[in-house]
Amino acid sequence: MRKLKLDELNRASVEEFKAQDKLPVAVVLDNVRSMHNIGSIFRTSDGFAVNQICLCGITAQPPHREIEKTALGATNSVNWQYFETPVQAVEHLRTEGYTIIAIEQAENSTMLNTFTPEPGKKYALIFGNEVNGVSDEVMQQIDACIEIPQFGTKHSFNIVVSAGIVLWDFYVKIVYSS
Repeated sequence: MRKLKLDELNRASVEEFKAQDKLPVAVVLDNVRSMHNIGSIFRTSDGFAVNQICLCGITAQPPHREIEKTALGATNSVNWQYFETPVQAVEHLRTEGYTIIAIEQAENSTMLNTFTPEPGKKYALIFGNEVNGVSDEVMQQIDACIEIPQFGTKHSFNIVVSAGIVLWDFYVKIVYSS
């Protein structure tokens, strides 16, 4: 088996990416502190063609060299905006018709493997701070909470791993069920 060369991957240009249909998902970063995590989520969001990223609170904003180390240019392709608080982002996304979902371990959460996105709906997926998770203020504003099943000894996945798992799951369930 031969690995494909970059020019064989037929990737969209930034202009083509911006014009193409997007996954009806907004990623909300609730006070994410690591710029490498922020950049990696930009890159993952580009890979799944998410509609937008909302950066909130202490979450750093592009352009920044430390974000770019892992984003590898995805800060130019993925639409993003900054909000002073994650609650402001939630309020804004709600007015745009998004269903607000925290990705968190919480009472009465729905396991990711049993959640089915509804066709035609838009979803805002909130990923929290690396230590404290999704803020309590935001947890009071959500429509639902999704939890990623885990089977080991650790309490949680890294935020980038969580974003990759959830975005892939939503991509498969939305794109392949249409």
